[in-house]
Amino acid sequence: MQAEDGIRYAQESRGLGDVYKRQGRECRDLVTQISAANRALERTGFRLVSAGMTYCISNPDKAEAEGYPIDEVEKMFLRLA
Repeated sequence: MQAEDGIRYAQESRGLGDVYKRQGRECRDLVTQISAANRALERTGFRLVSAGMTYCISNPDKAEAEGYPIDEVEKMFLRLA
């Protein structure tokens, strides 16, 4: 992530907070919803990579021929951790 990305994300998060305030909602609600969305995305990522690893372990030659060698899939999994 570059510095510009961090600034943009901070501005976007303040914008979301402003929307919640205008709607009369607490910032706590915003944090709860962002946290829930983050957990759901993490679980989805782990499930996708887990399915890929299972496929690569079961069919290593075919997976590698398709561009998914086990070491690459392992790297994807470790990026999620």
